[in-house]
Amino acid sequence: MRIKFFVQVFLLGPLVFFAVPALSSFGATPRDNYAFYCVQCHGAEGRGDGPNATESQPVDPRNHRSAYEMKKLTDEEIIDVIRNGGAATSKSTLMPAFRRTLSDKEIEGLKGYLRELCKC
Repeated sequence: MRIKFFVQVFLLGPLVFFAVPALSSFGATPRDNYAFYCVQCHGAEGRGDGPNATESQPVDPRNHRSAYEMKKLTDEEIIDVIRNGGAATSKSTLMPAFRRTLSDKEIEGLKGYLRELCKC
């Protein structure tokens, strides 16, 4: 039993550790990533009305459908807030950083998807 545990943890564990980052983007579209990472706060349609968007939050999540609101942000600012989170960009501290979760390509894809949502 101990040998089996040793094999699983010490020999196979590193394989899983190195394979997981590569699998994170396997087949995920920007829409898929938005649905998985963003919908909780920004809502399924991007209106800032997700299930975690409660009245007790200090600020409302951004409405990604609002061309007026989204035109205030450059593409670089959108990428920066996705990559580094709200605290690093003087936005809401509730917005997490995704630099260790999403690749640069996935972050760029999310930026494009947000521009599609607002039609801007």
